Amino acid sequence: MRQKNFAVIRHSAPITILAIESSCDDTSAAVVRDGQVLSNCVANQEAHRQYGGVVPEVASRAHLANIVPVVDLALFQAGIDKKSITAVAFTRGPGLMGSLVVGTSFAKAFALSHGLPLIEVNHMQAHVLAHFTESPRPEFPFLCLTVSGGHTQIVRVVDYSDMEVIGETLDDAAGEAFDKAGKMMGLGYPAGPEIDRLARSGNPRFEFPEPAVPGLNFSFSGLKTSILYFLRDQTALKPGFVDENLADICASVQQSIVRILLKKLRKAAKQTGIWQIALAGGVSANSGLRTALGVLGEKEGWQTYIPAFDYCTDNAAMIGIAGYYKYLRGEFCGQDAAPYARGFTG
Repeated sequence: MRQKNFAVIRHSAPITILAIESSCDDTSAAVVRDGQVLSNCVANQEAHRQYGGVVPEVASRAHLANIVPVVDLALFQAGIDKKSITAVAFTRGPGLMGSLVVGTSFAKAFALSHGLPLIEVNHMQAHVLAHFTESPRPEFPFLCLTVSGGHTQIVRVVDYSDMEVIGETLDDAAGEAFDKAGKMMGLGYPAGPEIDRLARSGNPRFEFPEPAVPGLNFSFSGLKTSILYFLRDQTALKPGFVDENLADICASVQQSIVRILLKKLRKAAKQTGIWQIALAGGVSANSGLRTALGVLGEKEGWQTYIPAFDYCTDNAAMIGIAGYYKYLRGEFCGQDAAPYARGFTG
């Protein structure tokens, strides 16, 4: 009965969503009012750099330390108090289980103590809806290439709640390919931004084979292996090869990953007849991918959309936007909602 009552009164006052994101190694909180982002705060976890990747236990402990200060800061920057909150949206999954438990538990406790409804949000769907944080916004239907450290998907988006994955990676994600290639070259974690920076001054003169994957699915494990063998063989011939050619290697790796992504996206556009094309996820911050999508979009006659950098990586604003549209439909969850580590569900 409580959920029905919330749905009935949802238009009697401004809809103010407190959003929590804790799927991986960034703790984020945001306030979204009537579909407008009032604040978006992120606490990054630098501790993982020394390990060369995200350590789940370290991430969970950092979320515990960060979540209350981040929420307080989000409320302060939005200029509101806790009594103004209408509902609490949180990332239920996918992600690291320990990290999700922290965010889910906080959201449930906050909602319970203030008598507020809960809204569960799928992290990957939120990346798609990050396009609705600000203008210009894509029109339905559109295709969204969602590329992050753990996921690579082509999603057909019919409306805010109707999404279908029509292509996805069969093994490594594009973000993983960037980070693992960077590690082979001796770059720190996360390697993706560093590869992007170095690639700007490099010449993509080294060729890596593209995976032969049917349909709209992706594969990056073979590319990762070919990079490994290439670096091994070249270093055996000339020990200083990587250091002397680092920018060119980065440019070549980046070009290969971008080419694979856009080749499948172009195929999806032709198959579906959809020319509204969006890019989302942490890897959408890559300058090479953003530029290449713009060039391909002009060639193909697409209308392309890329979120601002703040909304590319994991952030609570996209969770709040997704939560806002679920609020309008009266889609709430109970206190028994448990996080899930994998899967693309609504």
